Amino acid sequence: MTIKLHDYDVADHLRTSKEMAAYLEAAIEESDGDAAFIAAALGDIARAQGMSSLARKTGLGRESLYKALSKDGSPKFVTIVKVAKALGMRVHIKPAA
Repeated sequence: MTIKLHDYDVADHLRTSKEMAAYLEAAIEESDGDAAFIAAALGDIARAQGMSSLARKTGLGRESLYKALSKDGSPKFVTIVKVAKALGMRVHIKPAA
C-alpha cells in the first residue's frame, strides 16, 4: 500500500474574513511575542487573498510583501497596518485577560 502525502498550505483553506481573522488572532496568541511568526501568518492570509491584489491595494511591491510577510520577515508596523487594512481588517489592542 502506497501512502500519498500532499503539501498543506493554510492559504488554500482561508476563505472568509472570519476565518482569516480567527487564524491571525490564534497566531498572535501562540506567537509568544515572535513577530516573524505573526508576519508569516499575515503572509498566509495575504496569499489566500492574492499577493498581487494586495500589492495594488497597499501600494507596496509584491516581492517586498512576500519578503516582509515570510517566516524570516521583519515588517515595519506601518506595513502590518497597511496590509491589515487592505485585507479588510484592523489592528486592535485590548487588555490581557
